[in-house]
Amino acid sequence: MQENNNNSRRHNKIRCNSPKAWLLASRPKTLTGAAVPVMIGLSLAYIDSAAYPLQSFNWTAAALCFLFAMIMQIDANFINDFFDYAKGTDDIDKRLGPRRACAQGWVTLDRMKHAIALITCTACLVGLPLVLYGGLEMILIGILCVLFCFLYTTHLSYMGMGDILVVVFFGILPVTTVYYIQYHSLTWLVFWASLACGIAIDSLLIVNNFRDRDTDRESGKQTIVVRFGGKAALNLYLVTGWIAYAICLLFLAEGHPLAFILPTIYIVLHCYTYLRIKRINRGKALNACLGETARNIFVYGLTVTLGLLL
Repeated sequence: MQENNNNSRRHNKIRCNSPKAWLLASRPKTLTGAAVPVMIGLSLAYIDSAAYPLQSFNWTAAALCFLFAMIMQIDANFINDFFDYAKGTDDIDKRLGPRRACAQGWVTLDRMKHAIALITCTACLVGLPLVLYGGLEMILIGILCVLFCFLYTTHLSYMGMGDILVVVFFGILPVTTVYYIQYHSLTWLVFWASLACGIAIDSLLIVNNFRDRDTDRESGKQTIVVRFGGKAALNLYLVTGWIAYAICLLFLAEGHPLAFILPTIYIVLHCYTYLRIKRINRGKALNACLGETARNIFVYGLTVTLGLLL
C-alpha cells in the first residue's frame, strides 16, 4: 500500500506535456506486443533464406518492419488515450488499469490530438519504402493498419470485436506481411505461426477486459468478458496459451524441434499467471497479472524465434 501511495505521488508531480509525460503516454511496456509478430515473421523468413541460397534476406526491409510496428503501437496508445478520455470512458475514480496521460492531466487533449496526427504521418512515411520490397499491396496494408487503429478505440472495441482484431492485426497480418515482404509468397507454416502469435497476444486483451468487466458493463462496452462472464473469460485465457503452444508442434514436424521445446517455458509461465488471475479475481491487483501476461507473450516470441534460428 505504501509503495502504491509513493507511485501515486510521483505520478502527480509529472509536469504537463513534459518529456516524461509523453514517455508514459507511449506505454513502452506495450511495445513487446508489436515486436513479437515481427520477430516471428522475420525468423521464419531468415531460416528459409538459409534453406534456399538463391533467396536473400533483406535487412533494410526487416528494420523498416520493426520501426513501423513500434510507431503504430505508440500511435494506437495515443489514440486510445485520447478517445477514451474524450468519450468519458477513462474515469480516474473508477479506473483500475494503469494511469492514462490525458485523464491524469499529464498531456492536454489539444497536444495529444497533434501528436496523433504527427505519429500517424510518421508511421506512413516509415512504412512507405516497404512498397519497394513488398509491392503496391503494402499501401493497402498500411491503410488498413491506420484505419483500424482508429476504429478499434472509437467503435469496434465497444462491439466486442477487440479479440478478433488482435488476432488479425497482432498475428495474422504482421507475421504474414513481414514474411511476404522478403519472399513475395506465403506458406501454411507461416500462416499457422501467425495465427498462434495472434492468439497468444490476445491473452493480454482478455486479462485487461477481465479486470475491467464491471466498469465496461456500466459503460456499455460489450467485450467478450461482459458477454459471456468472468468464468468463461478465465477459461478462454488458459486456452489461448495452450492453443499457441500446441501450434508449435508444426515446427517440430517441419524439423525445428527447439521451436517446440523452448516455448515450454512460455506455457508454464502462462499457466502460473492463469492461476494467479483466478485467485485475485477482481481489483487493481490484476494489473500485476497484466504485466506478467505481457512478459509471457514476449517469452513466447523470443523462444519461438530462438527455436527457429537455432
